[in-house]
Amino acid sequence: MTSWLVTGAAGQLGHELVDLLAVAGDSTSVTGLTRADLDIADAEAVANAVEGHDLVVNAAAWTDVDGAETDEDAARAVNAAGPANLAAACARHGTRLVHVSTDYVFSGDAAAPYPVNAPTAPRSAYGRTKLRGEQAVLSSGAEAYVVRTAWVYGEHGRNFVSTMLRLAAGDGPVDVVDDQRGSPTWAADLASGLVALGASAASPGIYHCTNAGDTTWYGLARAVFAGAGVDPERVRPTTTDRFPRPAPRPAYSVLAGDAWSDAGLTPLQPWDAALEQALPRLMATTN
Repeated sequence: MTSWLVTGAAGQLGHELVDLLAVAGDSTSVTGLTRADLDIADAEAVANAVEGHDLVVNAAAWTDVDGAETDEDAARAVNAAGPANLAAACARHGTRLVHVSTDYVFSGDAAAPYPVNAPTAPRSAYGRTKLRGEQAVLSSGAEAYVVRTAWVYGEHGRNFVSTMLRLAAGDGPVDVVDDQRGSPTWAADLASGLVALGASAASPGIYHCTNAGDTTWYGLARAVFAGAGVDPERVRPTTTDRFPRPAPRPAYSVLAGDAWSDAGLTPLQPWDAALEQALPRLMATTN
């Protein structure tokens, strides 16, 4: 029996991972640990938690992008020190590690999808801490996989799609930026991809995993409104400079999935098809 450990089990990705692995069959067992169960910045606690597991998926992260700008030390503890602790424990116990990272490790000024070996140049505290986490994992000696993803949404927790559904239930126009481009990624699809990676014979290293295709936040918002049966013309395009934020957002977040496909892994479905499947679940849980 393959024993999986999922950290960050209370998050939107962690929820999906635990649910998926729980029904994977008699050959698989899963332990899901929330932040309350395990502080991954605590090296001793991490070592104890990892022991006895065959594979760890680290879905724990500090995801408050703007908050990281004013408290980078706290973000670093979760996004850098935490993965370092997990990787060290995995190396010690011979446990494989799948660590989830982000498009924010790039500068966001590309004009074509980022390959896995593209130069990193994070522009925010969040991106810097996530990059340090990647580096710690890859240099640990563990059999480790770093999986970058982007624009994740799901039925658990706050995200752009759930926000748009709440706004769609109201009245009047909604202004959404049309100069940031990425690949909306359904947490359920991402979880399936991560489980497939963990069960595969793919070589350790860096991979990119998002739903296929790309759009802007404006394009995604219109698709959400239309999928919810609301007039998408209520969504109006605007620019990033109209919504100043503490942390800069990447203008271009599209990740190339070549390494994923080359490893024999099945690419995730197109983002619009995923959204169509996801919306009934999100609409049932969005107030």
